[in-house]
Amino acid sequence: MQGAQLIEMKSGTETFVGKDSPLYQDYDHLYKNIFQTQSIVVMVEANNVKNADLMKAVDRLDHQLQATDGVIETISPVSLLKKVNYQMTGRYALPETDEEIKTIIDGNPAIFGQIIPDNTHMLISVVMAGSASDKTQQDLITATEEAVSFSGFPPSYNIIVTGDPAFQISMNYEMNSSMGVLLGLSAIFMVIVLLLVFRHVRWSLLPLPVVLLGIVYTFGAMGYVGIPMSMVSMAAFPVLIGVGIDYAIQFHNRLEEELQDKGNKTKAVIETIKHTGPAVLIALTMTALGFFSLFTSSVPMIQDFGKLLMIGILMCYLSSIFVGVVTISLFDTYSDKNPLRKAVSKIKPTNSGKTNKSEGESEGSRKIEKILQKVTDLTIKYDIVVLGVACLLCFGGLYLDQSVPIQTDVQTFVPQDMPALVDLKHMGDIMGGSDELNLIIKVEDTANPDVLKWIDRFSKHEVASNGHIYSATSIVPLVKERNGGVIPDTSQEIKNIYSQIPEAQKDRYMYGKNMLLLNFNIGNAVSDIKVTGIKELSNIVKQDMQWMPAPPGTAVTITGNSVVFIEVITALTSGRVAMTFFGLILVLAGLFIVYRDWVKALVPVIPMLIVIGWSGGVMSYLNISYTPMTATLGALILGVGSEYAILMMERYFEEKEKGESPLEAIRMTSSKIGSAIIASGATTVFGFMALLASPFPLIADFGKVTVIDILLALLATFVVFPPLIVLLDTWRDKRKGLRTAEKETETKKQIQGAEI
Repeated sequence: MQGAQLIEMKSGTETFVGKDSPLYQDYDHLYKNIFQTQSIVVMVEANNVKNADLMKAVDRLDHQLQATDGVIETISPVSLLKKVNYQMTGRYALPETDEEIKTIIDGNPAIFGQIIPDNTHMLISVVMAGSASDKTQQDLITATEEAVSFSGFPPSYNIIVTGDPAFQISMNYEMNSSMGVLLGLSAIFMVIVLLLVFRHVRWSLLPLPVVLLGIVYTFGAMGYVGIPMSMVSMAAFPVLIGVGIDYAIQFHNRLEEELQDKGNKTKAVIETIKHTGPAVLIALTMTALGFFSLFTSSVPMIQDFGKLLMIGILMCYLSSIFVGVVTISLFDTYSDKNPLRKAVSKIKPTNSGKTNKSEGESEGSRKIEKILQKVTDLTIKYDIVVLGVACLLCFGGLYLDQSVPIQTDVQTFVPQDMPALVDLKHMGDIMGGSDELNLIIKVEDTANPDVLKWIDRFSKHEVASNGHIYSATSIVPLVKERNGGVIPDTSQEIKNIYSQIPEAQKDRYMYGKNMLLLNFNIGNAVSDIKVTGIKELSNIVKQDMQWMPAPPGTAVTITGNSVVFIEVITALTSGRVAMTFFGLILVLAGLFIVYRDWVKALVPVIPMLIVIGWSGGVMSYLNISYTPMTATLGALILGVGSEYAILMMERYFEEKEKGESPLEAIRMTSSKIGSAIIASGATTVFGFMALLASPFPLIADFGKVTVIDILLALLATFVVFPPLIVLLDTWRDKRKGLRTAEKETETKKQIQGAEI
């Protein structure tokens, strides 16, 4: 709990791209810290916004906000009206009448067009630094809302505070608040399913507090190791609850079984640790290898997700083997000493001196065992058909997976009725999108007229020739505005003009004497033309720069939110196939190293490969897109699903060592630990089903696909695994028998030859 206090929330660029990558250097150091600004937008709606009373209220708002710490500047019609009025009358003041104001606005569409797009809407931008922290953004949004309330806007006007910062803050708040509710709902579902499915043991709810203790350990380790909390790492905790509860259930189930069989607590504990401890540890190791594939991602927050999962499953294992087993042992001792228990035992003695299952519980457990045995018998009887159909569906799913779309629009990840999103979309409908391509231009001298003339030519060409570039902004229009609409021919003239431009305006496009910024407005490109469209647009701009090159000594870098977002989404989604198969190879290699047996290495991996194929087909059929969260599901299937197969395999070979035939061994395995696997799988499924209630499509889709994948993993464990292991193990036994017979024959021949 002390370590959990050290956890930091992070949502900046460093969670998306590595700090040593050129992409990070260009975006974070050159663009975000130097040039980028963010704007809180105050949108005013009314029948007529071109009147004096409204402008006076806006003027009061301007004065309040400009005196607020963190505000770089405000861009509103008032400051522009004052400038135009000064040029016309020599008075730097607001015009007094509605007619004067309307005349100035209508007569200068180039100046007022973007902030007064029509007669009924007005936009006021509150500009802050692009590198402002979440807390600073929240403080400025609050300050803006308070300033609006104190500015005395006429009552007939509708005032909306919106913009990207307001949307992001609102989204983070909604996600954090809903996640707490969902985790609580998940715990309730788990309690219900444990009572229903795991009732054949005493203290059936105990696995839940045991795994929650493991989660507390994980939080502590997270703080000490320095893993930050991000949008993706938050999703690790439902996964850990689902995986960790399996460990607690397996130890609990085996200890209860041994207590009933042995009747001796010490022997029962020893047998449980001896058999279940290594089996679960091997399963944990293979799960960790599946999660290790997440480290192949170039996205830091996915790597942190992998670290958190690996630490978490270890903590849940330690909690289960020490706290869980010891607690059951203590409870069992208390149960023996319970006076009520002794009174009951006199009336109805038990066979082993331990608590009997109730008739209903025993009958329910026997029903599950009989069903699993029948399923096992059926799948082995039609083994070729079962395996053939499973493989065909796998190949079909892998083929369909290629056509599953990739969702790149962040706005689709949140509830579509969220007020902040509604306001942002409303603003976009009025003023258009605000996505940009940002060109950082490194020069020897920012006052070089050749550079400014090239920026002017290149900007006009791109806007005219490319339908997705709507406008360009740079230092050039500010220079031309002060020189009769043309760029001066000498550096000294340009320097003189630079000295006349206010610092707040100049700093948005120029840094020192060696760096300039050119912005291309690309509207709603992220949602309109998606990742591939923005990539193509970036490539077109690069190609245009090759045949319209910048002056010698000039270097141009394309960066910005859109470019970074493309790289992040591409890294998260396009690498998922390589990530998944790398995980398969790791698990296969790990199993072979542990067992030194190719059958034991292959048998748990093949069902999970089949499940991965099935999952792709299901996503295609249900029309579910890949998102930053669902893109990691291949590794999660490996991590979660391989555990079921490994536990089944361990018990199968344990039964074979007792002298059982392959068929009888798999029947015993299904009946003895099948109930525990169903209990753990059902608990995991119900835990994730809570995520389906999330108002966030991003989380709901993740929960939906995870539930489906766990059900598919359970299906593969009880339908594909039994015929597969019996088929391969029987074939291997026959091969061994043939080799043994050949060796015996050869030995006899050698003996006969020696006698002759």
